[in-house]
Amino acid sequence: MPKISVIVRALDEERHIGRLLIGLQRQSIIPDEIILVDSGSTDATVDIARSLGCRITTISRGQFSFGRALNVGCQAAEGDIFLIVSAHVYPVYEDYVERLISPLLANPLAFSYGRQIGDERTKFSETRVMQQWFPDISTTDQDHPFCNNANAMVTRELWEALHYDESLTGLEDLDFGTRALELGATIHYVAEAPVVHVHEETWGQIRLRYYREALAYRSIVGAAPFGSLTAFRLAASNAAADISHALRHERSPQLIPSILMFRAMQFLGAWQGRRLKGPTTEDLRRRFYYPATPAPPPSGPHDAASIDYSS
Repeated sequence: MPKISVIVRALDEERHIGRLLIGLQRQSIIPDEIILVDSGSTDATVDIARSLGCRITTISRGQFSFGRALNVGCQAAEGDIFLIVSAHVYPVYEDYVERLISPLLANPLAFSYGRQIGDERTKFSETRVMQQWFPDISTTDQDHPFCNNANAMVTRELWEALHYDESLTGLEDLDFGTRALELGATIHYVAEAPVVHVHEETWGQIRLRYYREALAYRSIVGAAPFGSLTAFRLAASNAAADISHALRHERSPQLIPSILMFRAMQFLGAWQGRRLKGPTTEDLRRRFYYPATPAPPPSGPHDAASIDYSS
């Protein structure tokens, strides 16, 4: 079995990091090391991670980008395969690592990513986005570059051939996947390796997330028409679909304001990012990465036991 290094990007994640690390300790294949890349936490994140056996490396706020943090973590790692996870996710099953690594064992140029689901804290429309992006059917050797670094695994050889783009404000995984396919690598979606992805963002943080991702998307694929009417139409159609789905499944009508606000912030941010001209200022980058802070498990049989986080 190749040596596995876990790379965790974190900023002020004391409420979540412990659950992730406990989940990794309870795997059928336990990773060989865990590296926490901290970008300026002021809470107990680093202390918790260190107490649970993590090796700590830091990156300053002024130097931070998602791609740079990953490169720093991968460079510090000793493993043959890198498991890349956000600090606010946690695995559902004890065979999570085993499932995610399986497609990589036969190919030194390979990337896999797993399913993401929400929990009771996740906004309804966010769960709908996750269901669209992360279906319950796996895809081996997919023909498109979509992937996601909140729950992913990559071979050292592929990372060394490409590295992550440190200039992007987001979507460094989509850029990496695009270049990986051009190199002849394989990308695999593993629905049987789910994590719960905890999103507890404010409305303003949601807008900023889609803003920086739209800005990065424009850098990756080039400019494309995306006017205010298009943004409004997409927000309205997605909100209508969410509301219809919620009511069909007997969810409370009280969800409707949250649905409308989520879709409004999603497509407002996307519209702002697609129309921004000129270089990204340092002040804007700071707001992207350091904004002011004011689901049930997948259905169907699974061979491995669910991880009990209550004990």
